[in-house]
Amino acid sequence: MIVYNEQTNVFKLDTQSASYVMGLADGRYLGHIYYGKKLKSTDLSDLLRIGENPFVPSENARDKASFLDCYPMEFSFGGTGDFRESCIEVLNEQGQAGLELTFEGYRIYKGKDALEGLPATWGGDSETLEITLSDAPTGFKVLLSYSVFADSDAVVRSAKAVNGSAQTVYLNRMLSACLEMDEEAFEILSLHGSWARERKIQRQPLGYGSIVTESIRGISSHQDHPFLAAVSADCTQTAGEVYAMHFVYSGNFLAKAQKTAADTLRMVMGIHPKQFCWKLEPGQVFQAPETVLVYSGEGLDHMTHTFHDLYRNHLIRGSYKDKERPVLINNWEATYFDFDTDKLLSIAREAAALGIEMLVMDDGWFGHRDSDNSSLGDWTVNEKKLPGGLHDLVGEVNRLGMKFGIWFEPEMISPDSKLFAMHPDWALQLKGRVPTQAREQWVLDLSRPEVVDYVYECLRAVLHTANIAYIKWDMNRPLTDIGSSSLPPQRQGELSHRYMLAVYELQERLITEFPDLLLENCTSGGGRFDPGMLYYSPQIWCSDDTDAVERLLIQEGTQLLYPMSAIGAHVSDCPNHIVGRNTPFETRGIVALAGAFGYELDITKISSQERTLVPGQIAQYKKYAPLIREGDYYRLASYRENHQYDCYEIVSKDRSTALLFLIQVLGEPNRRSRKLKLRGLDADAQYEADGKRYDGDTLMHAGFVHKRMHGDFQAEVIEFRRV
Repeated sequence: MIVYNEQTNVFKLDTQSASYVMGLADGRYLGHIYYGKKLKSTDLSDLLRIGENPFVPSENARDKASFLDCYPMEFSFGGTGDFRESCIEVLNEQGQAGLELTFEGYRIYKGKDALEGLPATWGGDSETLEITLSDAPTGFKVLLSYSVFADSDAVVRSAKAVNGSAQTVYLNRMLSACLEMDEEAFEILSLHGSWARERKIQRQPLGYGSIVTESIRGISSHQDHPFLAAVSADCTQTAGEVYAMHFVYSGNFLAKAQKTAADTLRMVMGIHPKQFCWKLEPGQVFQAPETVLVYSGEGLDHMTHTFHDLYRNHLIRGSYKDKERPVLINNWEATYFDFDTDKLLSIAREAAALGIEMLVMDDGWFGHRDSDNSSLGDWTVNEKKLPGGLHDLVGEVNRLGMKFGIWFEPEMISPDSKLFAMHPDWALQLKGRVPTQAREQWVLDLSRPEVVDYVYECLRAVLHTANIAYIKWDMNRPLTDIGSSSLPPQRQGELSHRYMLAVYELQERLITEFPDLLLENCTSGGGRFDPGMLYYSPQIWCSDDTDAVERLLIQEGTQLLYPMSAIGAHVSDCPNHIVGRNTPFETRGIVALAGAFGYELDITKISSQERTLVPGQIAQYKKYAPLIREGDYYRLASYRENHQYDCYEIVSKDRSTALLFLIQVLGEPNRRSRKLKLRGLDADAQYEADGKRYDGDTLMHAGFVHKRMHGDFQAEVIEFRRV
């Protein structure tokens, strides 16, 4: 529900249990008043403190700069007196930057508009507030959009710049959202890592100055995640305050928390200003991506549930949105580049006999690619490996009762490729420099429409040759040499964002023409695991590290924000190919249940004992798939914190069923059983597990006693069912 109180000049947006409030100072300056637990009143303008020194400009023009530098701006602007972090910077034809954005008008409407060319939340019982701010001397405008959903506690924000002036301007900075409040000894929660160790949780106190998480790699990146949350010092899973921001975008980003000398907190999020400069002719607009804001007064659990439900109900799309995903086997760690039709079919026959439903052929099927040093861009089948091409191979796999999937890396070009020989200018490059290689490959210049069309025609041509049900879309290097031979000099700063828009366009075209296709995004594992990608693919490869112990840490950070159905998780071979660790096959299967389940190994070479376990793992996944896809996730204990074991729970929405996952990483001598307090159950009901009955309130408040398992790397799943 959205209301505007004309007497107090206050806007109030209500979600299920929170209120977001803004107001006007001097009738002109849009300021943030409140974000927190749901309020009844809209008479909240006193909270802007406009009756205090330095007073509003109409009463104290001589100290206007002081006002601008302490007022809680709803969308911050720089160059005219606010010296804190700015959301926007516009350079005019005179080479000068500076704006003063003031309130011009608003509209409230039912529903929510799509963002052209960008991923965005959609559907449901929603309402939107659009506020127009303008710069009087130039006519430059910013349209702020706020949407709320009846079934969600999230506030979804975006911003649009409109060049209403008579001259060409350059947009050097255009963030999506600003959140400002009094600083209350907050700590900052963020996600960091690297390849094979993505999204590790980090929490640190916020002192004076700034904490930044960012990417200028052309991808949201393994190293940082487009998420930032300010949490109260006493925040736990079940108590304390959380103010979270999550960016619905897959390219360069900036997320910053800044504590000022006035003891206020300003958080901003948007496209990174570095490598960004957008030319706007008179009348042209620039649409910034969405940012999702979530407030929780009940700790991290409520924040997590809000993100999960919003993304399940209003971001993920397509035929697999609410459908069980096929259990797949990928040949990458089984064969790497060393495979042919006979090898793939030997894997498929064994897999089909055990109940696996899809064979995915990974890298190495095209051009003359026997290693990672050639052929990207040459998307034609290597018939030396695959006689008869995809048609014959896929036909044989289908006759086994299995679906077929295939790997692509559409955004890349190899120096050793027919495509590069024909179009050397199609690679991103700086004039006069040889582009920097990574993985012996370069990046295609997707700012060029002819390159986008070429890539798409390659994809669709392959898909039309055979019955292909799944694509793994990979992207194995960051963007360097940010230069295009087709863009004029004054538009080179648009390249990184144009590249990302082209990726979105390609994936939109793909899922539109092939609506039953299951698309799984991958970027060297989890380098582009973000809400933007989730709009196009219902699942994303979580990490190239499939070790069961490492995955506990990676999946914990991912589960903090994303529903488990979005997490690509596989049972892989041991010793693990990345860390060399041996873990039991049973444990690998339980850890991989926390997502879209599959296998990443040579099933013809595993032991007979392990082979006998596969049908049971598949049956377990299928039994629990609806609950894993739709249920509420609770983090009960973290191996990251205790260095001994991991424990989490999934509870059905009707509270009739709960799954308790416990993974013991290290065994300990002379220890008593663990007492685990479950969450999310019906306190007045009884639950049965392993033939014994328990009261719901006992399980939640007194606890469930779990006898310690013997040995390292042990795991168990316990089902609690209401009786």
